[in-house]
Amino acid sequence: MGISMWVLLFVQLPPLFNLPKSHLQCYGETVYCMGTDMLNRCNQADSPVDRFISVVAWNISTLRPPIFGFAPYNPILGETHHVSRANLNVLLEQISHHPPVSALHATDEKQKIQLIWCQQCVPKFNIAVVNEVRGKRQLKLLSRGETYEMNSPDLLIRILPTPGVDWDGDVRIRCPENGLEAELHYGHKSFLGLRGSHRSVKGKILETSTKRTLFEFNGNWDRYLPSRQISDVRSLSSSNFPPPFTTIVRTVTMKDNASRKLTVIYNAEEVYSGLKTPVVNDLQGVLSTESAAVWSELSEALMRHDWEKANEAKNAVEEKQRELLRERESKGETWVPQHFTLTRNKDGVWDCLPIHQWVPPAPIIVPLS
Repeated sequence: MGISMWVLLFVQLPPLFNLPKSHLQCYGETVYCMGTDMLNRCNQADSPVDRFISVVAWNISTLRPPIFGFAPYNPILGETHHVSRANLNVLLEQISHHPPVSALHATDEKQKIQLIWCQQCVPKFNIAVVNEVRGKRQLKLLSRGETYEMNSPDLLIRILPTPGVDWDGDVRIRCPENGLEAELHYGHKSFLGLRGSHRSVKGKILETSTKRTLFEFNGNWDRYLPSRQISDVRSLSSSNFPPPFTTIVRTVTMKDNASRKLTVIYNAEEVYSGLKTPVVNDLQGVLSTESAAVWSELSEALMRHDWEKANEAKNAVEEKQRELLRERESKGETWVPQHFTLTRNKDGVWDCLPIHQWVPPAPIIVPLS
């Protein structure tokens, strides 16, 4: 997911620094865009412990390598993103613009799986910029009678000594029905790059009642190509191209504290390999609020590197939103989401509930082959 420090500073980026997609699309991709169906594994495991381990692995798989210096579009109020991958139907809506709050509802009626997310990003400034991701995420395995509650790590943006961006912080996953919980910590290289591990994750699974640790795990959630190998391309002739690159595969290994057995529960290559681009399956069914429709002219201009047209397209979208706001204010109307109900607690944290139990099949699909 491409998120830059400039988004966190709430500066309107010129199109030159935009990725040709909306934040809603990026959020949705973490659910429907992966090489291996990690979500169904959560429901297919036989024992509560195995299901919990699968949920931990799936949670790790929802992270995407952030991109420094480029940002997706900030979704407009009421913007939606609706995509299906096999039986999994995913629907997102931008339910607030100030502050920016996004809601996600995904369901697999065949597997009886439901996802409900509510997400608000709040920037905090120190030596680095920390984008705190607030909001509750729920994974419901309805046929198992289990609800898994979890949060998201924060996004850390460093300016010095080396610019960079990484996921960072603590995540807790808990399931009251099976009495288990997990503590995860996402880490990165230290300020000077002398300590720590690139895109690391470590943690444990424990019994909620006794706090006894059942499993411990650690590893790295992303894979990368060493910079030395990238620079080697310059010295290669056509006769020995492509070079014998060796991607460093990132895995997460879990240790059973009772048996001492080690098991790989997550492999980045499985998650990121063979990804498919969503395609329009039913053009007539695409809503005018769909991200791809809202930003179509801007995205096309960006792909052509037509910066003048891109500026015009972006300004047109923003001006239309200002006109709609003025119209609502003149009529004394309050905008309400179409697919979610929205509440806010005394601490200022937003929560949402889907209006419908099941998400219908989408006009945009992710091909399986």
